[in-house]
Amino acid sequence: MNERPLIGSGCGKILSLPGETQYAPNGIVSRTLLRTENSRTVLFGFAEGQELTEHTSTQHALIQILSGECEFSLAGKPRQMRAGELLYMPPNLPHSVKATQQFSMLLTLSKPSPAMGPALRAQPSVAVHA
Repeated sequence: MNERPLIGSGCGKILSLPGETQYAPNGIVSRTLLRTENSRTVLFGFAEGQELTEHTSTQHALIQILSGECEFSLAGKPRQMRAGELLYMPPNLPHSVKATQQFSMLLTLSKPSPAMGPALRAQPSVAVHA
C-alpha cells in the first residue's frame, strides 16, 4: 500500500473519474485517489470476467458502481449491480465481486470507531434490498 494517492489530503482537487479509470486486458487496475488517517478511496477498473474471490475487510466499505455491470456476492448471496448503484458493507462481511462486463467502481473504506467494541465489529449482518 505504498501507492501515492492522486489527491493529497491537505489540498482540494477535482478529478474526472472516467478520465482516471484505467483498464488492463484480462486484469484489474486499482488507483488510490485519497488516503487519510481514517479512510481510503480507491478507483477500480475491471476487465470482463475478472473477479475478486470471497474475502472480508475490517473496515466499513461504500461502493459506487460507475460504469458497466458486475455481480457482488454478500455472505454468499449474489446480486447483479449496474452503473449508478451504491452498496454498503459493514466490517467483516464476506463478499466477492465478478465483472459480468467491463466495469468500474469507487470504493471508500473507513475505519470503525474505536468506541465500537470488538464484539460489535465482528458481527456481520446482511440485508440485500432489491
